[in-house]
Amino acid sequence: MQVIVNISLKEGVLDPQGQAIARSLNDLGFQEVGEIRVGKRIVIEVNEPNRARLHQRVAKMCETLLSNAVIEDYDIDIPDGQ
Repeated sequence: MQVIVNISLKEGVLDPQGQAIARSLNDLGFQEVGEIRVGKRIVIEVNEPNRARLHQRVAKMCETLLSNAVIEDYDIDIPDGQ
């Protein structure tokens, strides 16, 4: 099954990359752009037919390697129809 993991900085954590992008877009004439937050999208193919176990295993992957629990949150999306 395919799983999509979205990782984002926790609320209150500074995002210098997002700030640089917002500043650059403003400099390029896109004054309507406000705050930008940059994250990661990870698409994983996992050989696990049980959706509950799949979610549990991917959560463990996030907690072990894919995200930094101190500064990041993650969201696991298992698309319907799989």
